[in-house]
Amino acid sequence: MQVAIHAGAAFTDEGRVLSSLKKNSATLSATGVKFFGWRRYNRIFKPAFDKIEAEAVHLTSYQNLKAILPTGPDTRRAIFCSGKFAGDPADALKDGQLYPQAGRRMALLEQVYSDHQVELLMGLRNPGSLVPKLLMSLTEEAREDIVRNTDLSCLSWIGMIEDIRDLAPSVQITLWSDEDTPFIWGDVIRALSNLDEDVVLADEYELLTSLLDDTGREKVLELTGRDTQLGKSDLNDMLAQIFEDHAQPEKVEEELDMPGWSTEIVEAFSELYEQDLERLSTMPGVRVLRP
Repeated sequence: MQVAIHAGAAFTDEGRVLSSLKKNSATLSATGVKFFGWRRYNRIFKPAFDKIEAEAVHLTSYQNLKAILPTGPDTRRAIFCSGKFAGDPADALKDGQLYPQAGRRMALLEQVYSDHQVELLMGLRNPGSLVPKLLMSLTEEAREDIVRNTDLSCLSWIGMIEDIRDLAPSVQITLWSDEDTPFIWGDVIRALSNLDEDVVLADEYELLTSLLDDTGREKVLELTGRDTQLGKSDLNDMLAQIFEDHAQPEKVEEELDMPGWSTEIVEAFSELYEQDLERLSTMPGVRVLRP
C-alpha cells in the first residue's frame, strides 16, 4: 500500500485539501484511494510523535500506527491529512530551522511502514511571509525567545528536506509552493491521490476563481470549459494573464503585522525562496510541482 502524508505547512492549506478530497470522493474510491483528516492525526500520530521527542517510543505506538492503515484488497493508497505532521506551528522555528522535528517524524513512519511506500506531500510557503505569521501566533515570551536566539535570516526549507532525506531516505517527497496553488490545484490533488494527469477533478479551478472578480471568473470558466487541445503550458500562461488582470487585491495581498518586518526583508526572502525551490527540484527523491 502507498501511505501518503499531507503535512501542511502552517498557513498554507487551511483545510482546502481535505475539502477537495471529499468533493472528489467518488473518483478516489473508484481508484482505490482512502483519505483521513485531523482526527486520526490527533488520536494516533501525535501521541507517537510526542514520544519521539521524549525518546520513549514503545511497542504500543508502533501497533497503533500499523493498525490505522485501512484494510481490504481494493485499497491501494491511504492519505492522511494534517497541517501538523511536520511539527506543531509553535515548534516550527525551534533550533534555528524550519520544522526541526520533521526528519525524525518521517523516520518513524518509514520504520513503521517499512512494508509500504511512504510519501510526504507538503505545500511550502515563502519564509518571508511564513516566519512573521508563525511568530505572531506565539505568546510574546515565546516570540521574544526565538527572535533573541535564532538567526531568522538563515531560515529556509533546505535544512528540513535534507534532514528527511538523511533520516528517512526511502520516503518520497513531493513539494509545491503555496503561492502557486491557485494555478496547480488539480496537480496537487492528483499528486496526493496518485492519479493520472488527465483525471478530471470536481473543483480544479475553484481556488483560482475565488480570487478573481466576476469578469475574471467568467473568463476562467469559459477557458477551462472549452473542448480544446490547449497544452498545459499554454493554459497556465492564459490563466496567469487572467489572474494578473482580474485578481481582487484584498484577496491576494497580505499585510504582515509584525514590527520591523519590512518589504525589503520579504523581497530578500523571496529571492532565496525561489533559489531553494530550484535546488529542491534537483534533489534525489524530491519532486517539486510548478505551473
